[in-house]
Amino acid sequence: MAEETAAAVRRGIPEPLELERRNLLTARRRWLRRTLQCRVPLQRLLVVARLREEVAVEEVAGYHRELLEDASEYHTREQISGLLLLSSRHVLHVVESCSSTIHFLIRALASLQNQGPSALLQEIKVLVVGHNIPSRLLLRWDVAVATSPVTHPEDSAQSQSIEEVVAECLTLLINVADYVLKSAEEDSKASSDSLCTLAPELLIPAEAIGYLCKAEECASPIDFLRMYLSPIQPALDSEAVWPIPLHLPA
Repeated sequence: MAEETAAAVRRGIPEPLELERRNLLTARRRWLRRTLQCRVPLQRLLVVARLREEVAVEEVAGYHRELLEDASEYHTREQISGLLLLSSRHVLHVVESCSSTIHFLIRALASLQNQGPSALLQEIKVLVVGHNIPSRLLLRWDVAVATSPVTHPEDSAQSQSIEEVVAECLTLLINVADYVLKSAEEDSKASSDSLCTLAPELLIPAEAIGYLCKAEECASPIDFLRMYLSPIQPALDSEAVWPIPLHLPA
């Protein structure tokens, strides 16, 4: 065999390539590398707002459903998942998708804010925009309606800081997400157009959402876009004094 290989080399025939040894660990590492390269970073948007007077829950749900359909049509890089919590006076909306979809939704809310008192949503506030989240909180987009919203004393929400109220909302939101996910698994025939009814103990207190809608620390969609699109121009220490100090040559 060695003589045949040497004769083949003398005739100019290249040696056969040595087969690369493969195992499950190597294949797993290559699959993870390709997955990370193709994965689009996820973002999570959390918005609260007050409903306009005499607005039906179905109208609010239909507006958000059409908005997400438009976002899916023009931004198809990543699936949209989330949860729309509706009560008689307030709305809390969490959306998970790519950055282009999140910015599309914030611009749509800014346009809605420009409509003034006639807008479907009032006092819109952008609470959280999470970047590069490791996993989704929800597998699809659903709508949940509060049959009888939970009410707490108004002083309880106002006595807390904005960070504490937002953290409380996120904690309750995780419980709601688990309930909606289990409901979807039990009823596989349920469509995304159906309205899921939640028990009062799963809902975020209406006073907390109202407190966040009026909080000046939380940015509206217009203010958020203004801050996001504005260039960063840091001021130097020498620009903050007058007269400008002279730098003597060494």
